[in-house]
Amino acid sequence: MSVFRTKSIEASMASAEESDHHLKRRLSALDLTVFGVGVIIGAGIFTLTGRAAKDYAGPAIALSFVVGAVVCGLAALCYAEFASTVPISGSAYTFSYATLGELIAWIIGWDLLLELMLGASVVAQGWSTYLVKLLDQLGITWPESLAPGSHFDLPAFILIALLTTLVAIGIKESLRVNLVLVAIKLFIVLFVIFAGIGFINRDNWTPFIPPSQPGAAASGLTTPLFQAITGVEPVTFGVLGIMSGAAVVFFAYIGFDVVATTAEEAKNPQRDLPIGIIGSLVICTVLYMAVSLVITGMVKYNKIDPDAALASAFTSVGKDGYATLISAGAVAGLTTVVMTLLIGATRVTFAMSRDRLIPGTLGRTNERTGTPVKLTVIIGSVVALIAALTPIGKLEEMVNIGTLTAFMLVSIAIPILRKRRPDLKRAFKVPGSPVVPWLSAVMCFYLILNLSIETWIRFIVWMAIGFIIYFAYSRHNSKLAKGEPESGLEGRPEMLSGR
Repeated sequence: MSVFRTKSIEASMASAEESDHHLKRRLSALDLTVFGVGVIIGAGIFTLTGRAAKDYAGPAIALSFVVGAVVCGLAALCYAEFASTVPISGSAYTFSYATLGELIAWIIGWDLLLELMLGASVVAQGWSTYLVKLLDQLGITWPESLAPGSHFDLPAFILIALLTTLVAIGIKESLRVNLVLVAIKLFIVLFVIFAGIGFINRDNWTPFIPPSQPGAAASGLTTPLFQAITGVEPVTFGVLGIMSGAAVVFFAYIGFDVVATTAEEAKNPQRDLPIGIIGSLVICTVLYMAVSLVITGMVKYNKIDPDAALASAFTSVGKDGYATLISAGAVAGLTTVVMTLLIGATRVTFAMSRDRLIPGTLGRTNERTGTPVKLTVIIGSVVALIAALTPIGKLEEMVNIGTLTAFMLVSIAIPILRKRRPDLKRAFKVPGSPVVPWLSAVMCFYLILNLSIETWIRFIVWMAIGFIIYFAYSRHNSKLAKGEPESGLEGRPEMLSGR
């Protein structure tokens, strides 16, 4: 049995009609756009903007966001073509199964599971920190023994438990809550922009691109792989500083790909998915640039507080009361990120369960809720324990390497599927293919090389565990291995154009 056997597009589409593995189509283009904005705007806009401006690019961090948006935009175009052509739950996992083969699909699925679960855990811990700060600002003291950084982070655990319950109840119900929280978050972001404009000192933007200077050299396992291979010395500020800043702020955009995991629940996926993916990316890019210009205009870049840039900026101009409002916005904002990542993790594993790469009983949907309740509870429980018990620390980079790997493989798969299946209906096409997809893959690979050696080692260990599971169980129990993939295709000529 070849480990590079592929599952046909028709088989993927037919599997969505299985009665016990069937998701309800409830989501509109607005739902998907809100979904994307909800996960993209999170910790990045509240903390990453200030740190990247201070350490890498100065006021030109706004340009770093443009560069990051271009890289993400190229990948987003590829995701939009795939999601509209193969509107099935599973995102990059499903796409790669149809083009690159089962083993690559397993690698991507295992990779995405790491990205989404660990991402939800990390953000939940950040949410917990903001919540305790907000309570402190309101005069409420949270017990240190159950606070962030203690032996058990109770707020993070409670958050995951509540959101897991909500996600299990139903996707539409989850997104109603998401819509409210995203509205609050956008209000806070717009408040920062419009309230901050009046306190901008244009002298703080001079020089807009600070002169280049040597950066702090990393050592040992913390050294970026690219630096270790080439011996290139790190620099900050200047043009190269803008590029370094882009490598950092790129991760503030992570999340738009999660929209693709809900493809099977979109009412009109061919039209709505491209709108949701690209629309959310455009909205967030504009907001990120505006916030970065306001913050660097209010405070000189070398004096920005990297841990709480937005709140500290208003404190520096005598608006202490705004800090409480911003903290409340951060709490609401990070809640939507955690919920969206949980949904993404359950939808990827749901697709893997339906293909029997993991036990099929795990992914059976509940007749009343239309969601894979058992899988949702399992994923939520693991994430809650990781968030409550683990000092995540530098493991955030694991989220980055997982995301970039998925972006790279999806980009490579676009020209492959174009060549293998030119007959497929494509509601949206990547312009400039195959140049644009290959450019996207190269840029993603470059950013992967800028991650630390220790991140690569952890990633290799995680993937080794995945290989053991695949060759011990998945390879022999998948639908393809047992000759089941084509069932349900009879009488479905509409899946292919010209047939």
